[in-house]
Amino acid sequence: MSSELLDALTLLEKEKGIDKEIIIEALEAALVSAYKKNFNQAQNVRVDFNRDTGQIRVFARKDVVEEVLDTTTEISLAEARSMDPAYNLEDVVELEVTPKDFGRIAAQNAKQVVTQRVREAERGVIYSEFIEREEDIMTGIVQRQDARFIYVNLGKIEALLPASEQMPNERYNAHDRIKVLITKVENTTKGPQVYVSRTHPGLLKRLFELEVPEIFDGTVELRSVAREAGDRSKIAVYAENADVDPVGSCVGQKGVRVQAIVDELKGEKIDIVRWSEDTVEYVANALSPSKVLKVDVNEEDKATLVIVPDYQLSLAIGKRGQNARLAAKLTGWKIDIKSETEARELGLLTDEDVIVERD
Repeated sequence: MSSELLDALTLLEKEKGIDKEIIIEALEAALVSAYKKNFNQAQNVRVDFNRDTGQIRVFARKDVVEEVLDTTTEISLAEARSMDPAYNLEDVVELEVTPKDFGRIAAQNAKQVVTQRVREAERGVIYSEFIEREEDIMTGIVQRQDARFIYVNLGKIEALLPASEQMPNERYNAHDRIKVLITKVENTTKGPQVYVSRTHPGLLKRLFELEVPEIFDGTVELRSVAREAGDRSKIAVYAENADVDPVGSCVGQKGVRVQAIVDELKGEKIDIVRWSEDTVEYVANALSPSKVLKVDVNEEDKATLVIVPDYQLSLAIGKRGQNARLAAKLTGWKIDIKSETEARELGLLTDEDVIVERD
């Protein structure tokens, strides 16, 4: 256990990304146990691993006392000073007690402990890597599935995709490549556990960052996301520069950018609307693709009353109320929708009302 061991530790450090010092510290602790077990020694010992030569030495540690009661752990002041006059009471004397065949015995007994420490260190490296990627997107390969999870290979670890985070319109087969959002990373007794999602709104946000350079570099801001995974989503985008069209940037030439995201999400419809600090304009935009005649805002209740043409009512509300529901999630405002005829009958709309201008 000399230069060959040092070479092996260096190789482990390069291949596994584990600090060599972590392995050496684990090795020293393991060798203490190996020494006590194989040589029936009860004294306090310290194992020293020379980082330059790989030489291993064992030292018995004894407390300097006036009167020795236990020779395995104590040494008299007189004896200590016979070795070095500088010793005083309560000092610790270290005496080398390395057995001749300790290298062979130590290697045999320390292997299991060192392996365990290496495994723990590997887990720590993986945990550190993935905890920094929470809320980030990764591409994985479907490995297998059971009633609770789909197991997705992310390279260094197999992540869990719970049934509740799977898109209802999607079927997963072994070896499928899918993009997932890392939602949670836990450090368990069995090692790091990574949970991922296909339904989280954050996945949609990350997909747009990948496909739209203007979002990635900050030229266009994705201000809000509302999603009903597998069916329909809405995103609100904004550009500080008036010369930049945030909606057009996300759609891309001939719709190529948004279509790539729709394809990744297996046909999920995506409405891209312009964000505005003006509540009237923002709510009207959020109800896309329907047209809006008027928006009344109740600041106190954070609620809006939206009036749409009669023929646009069902479009504004959407199938099973989906369009209105997503618009409310996107804007953070309650939205009550009425048709033009009903609004006029209730006196909520007159010929003098200005029609809301929308992109």
